[in-house]
Amino acid sequence: MKKKNLATRAVHSSEKFGENGSLNVPIFQNSTYEQKIPGEWEQYTYTRTNNPTEEALRHAIADLENGEFGVIFSSGLAAINGVMELFKAGDHVISTDDIYGGSHRLFSQFIEKRKIEISHVDTTDVALVLEAIRPNTRCIYVETPSNPLLKIADIAALSKVARDKGILLVIDNTMATPCLQLPLELGADIVIHSTSKYISGHTNVIGGAVVVKDKELFDQLKFIRKATGANPGPFDCYLTMLGIKTLPLRIKQHCENALRIAQYLQDHKKVKRVYYPGLSDHPQHTLAKAQMCGFGGLVSFDLDGDEKAARAFLDSLDLFALTVSFGSVVSLKAYPAAMSHKDLPRQERIKRGFSDSLIRLSIGIENVDDLLEDIKSALDSN
Repeated sequence: MKKKNLATRAVHSSEKFGENGSLNVPIFQNSTYEQKIPGEWEQYTYTRTNNPTEEALRHAIADLENGEFGVIFSSGLAAINGVMELFKAGDHVISTDDIYGGSHRLFSQFIEKRKIEISHVDTTDVALVLEAIRPNTRCIYVETPSNPLLKIADIAALSKVARDKGILLVIDNTMATPCLQLPLELGADIVIHSTSKYISGHTNVIGGAVVVKDKELFDQLKFIRKATGANPGPFDCYLTMLGIKTLPLRIKQHCENALRIAQYLQDHKKVKRVYYPGLSDHPQHTLAKAQMCGFGGLVSFDLDGDEKAARAFLDSLDLFALTVSFGSVVSLKAYPAAMSHKDLPRQERIKRGFSDSLIRLSIGIENVDDLLEDIKSALDSN
């Protein structure tokens, strides 16, 4: 039978796990389950190991990513940490340099304490990645699009490098979602999501997910999740499943709104530079068109000014909520220098391209003309 379209699968994925005709997955709010015989384990024993609501979610996300297996974690960072547990002291990991601040903090303050070496490289340049590979390199970890500069890495090219060198390619697909990008189909070994963002979509849940095709990797990650206690709660899984039903519809609107706003900002005299892969002057625009089915809902830009100008602009916006997250139906605003990337020393932050006037907007699904009017008003008033 021909595989159904992603939008159809997103709506109907929970039905197979419903009971008594339920169109939604039930919430199995249990910590432990009765066993029949000591030492003979049933399918469900303890929610830290397995839970029916969580199982439905991991199957749904794996299906959307065209993967075989999914593991659900309590947060996106817990998912990243779970993947890093695959490596040991003395191993080397190459990471995207333009990386989410929380991921950078995890790497610099915790992963490196385990004597795992981390090199931050511009992963949009395959030659630089090749140059950074050492005999002990075990993983290339990539955000694409990256956060907040929206750089695009060539997943197929990096997967060839990883395969040739016998190392794992890990892709954080949080920004693109499976609606816009399928890293496993392009050769990646592991896909990571913060399901707190677009997957759930309503700023009402924290969660993470890892998807793989390899059974051995799945078994390792499932055991890591069990042993470290990084499991989600059943109600969080239920909320995320509800969010998945509208994911393709929401992503379509996010993309349409974001492109309109990026084009407007590109022509504004008070804007120095716009970062959005849907613009023809984006350095990886051609790659983004080939690798993705849309350009996403985030727009970053540098104001023609300093920190004071950036803060004044943010204060003047009305429809955008100031938050550290993205991917909501509601439009959000962020100031990376003082929020997501505040733990980076200023000199290092500037070196990586996060200026004092950098603004990141997560474009919601509101009427785009209302959003444009809000942005216009904020720019004109400062």
